[in-house]
Amino acid sequence: MIPDFLVTHSGGFHADELMSSVILTRLFPSAKLVRSRAPEWITPGSDRIIYDVGGAYDAEAGIFDHHQRGAPLREDGAPYSSFGLIWKHFGRAYLLALDVPEAHADAVHAAFDQKFVLPIDLLDNGAVDPSVAGPLVSLTLPSLLATLKPVFDAKDADADDRAFDVALTIARTFVEAGIAQRASKLRAESLVLEAIATTGESRVLELPMGMPFRPAIVKAGADHLLFVVHPRDKDWCVTGIRLSDDGFEQRADLPAAWAGLNNGELEKVSGVIGAVFCHNARFIAAAKTREAALAMADIAVKEALAG
Repeated sequence: MIPDFLVTHSGGFHADELMSSVILTRLFPSAKLVRSRAPEWITPGSDRIIYDVGGAYDAEAGIFDHHQRGAPLREDGAPYSSFGLIWKHFGRAYLLALDVPEAHADAVHAAFDQKFVLPIDLLDNGAVDPSVAGPLVSLTLPSLLATLKPVFDAKDADADDRAFDVALTIARTFVEAGIAQRASKLRAESLVLEAIATTGESRVLELPMGMPFRPAIVKAGADHLLFVVHPRDKDWCVTGIRLSDDGFEQRADLPAAWAGLNNGELEKVSGVIGAVFCHNARFIAAAKTREAALAMADIAVKEALAG
């Protein structure tokens, strides 16, 4: 089905139909986006996809609402918003349209659903209180998108539609960036797993560039690794490996004597010519050359094992 119209409700807008519009307008760029509550528009037809309005969920009929009694739920009982429904049915096609490799599409689809789509579903349905964000509540994406609505006394009859168009552009940026980040993590995983295989029993993993590395290290069960070395712009980095995604504790810290030192001081204390910086928290250091970075990593490993 290639629709002529993409139909959602008029008036004030929310994150769920904005995000749904991002997906659908990418997949069906020639379709006209119609914002209306008129019965002739929100009645299913072969020429349209209707979402967040219409009082029904019937994928075959092309209608994806969640406000009616008996609204659709996920397998775990969490409620869908229109975004969740559109993502469920059109998300994989959208990923392929963004050139996500087919082999990665299912993994990216699931990750984006869990971390981006589901929170919007829950907030839109009142299943999560926005106050859980604490003082950052006004900076959540749904809240920021809501600030783009016209002020209450805007007199222009087209104010809502013009604001929707602006918000849609911004929403598109966040969706596409979120997809790009998740897709890049899978590309990084392949590179890191290959590097781990090449590294063998060494405690130092060398990568061809900076990239997310911890998930692949955990997946590979490479518990012996302590530090990662990679080029960065005009220098090289020596980086620790966090014990968890949420904390800052590392498998091993860089030497305490290096903490907060720069250039000549760090060279003198470390004994490595080309050592230029060590963070005071000892999770990252920099060197002028690959050889210097590897030498720093080797010293750090020996100290960590000795301690």
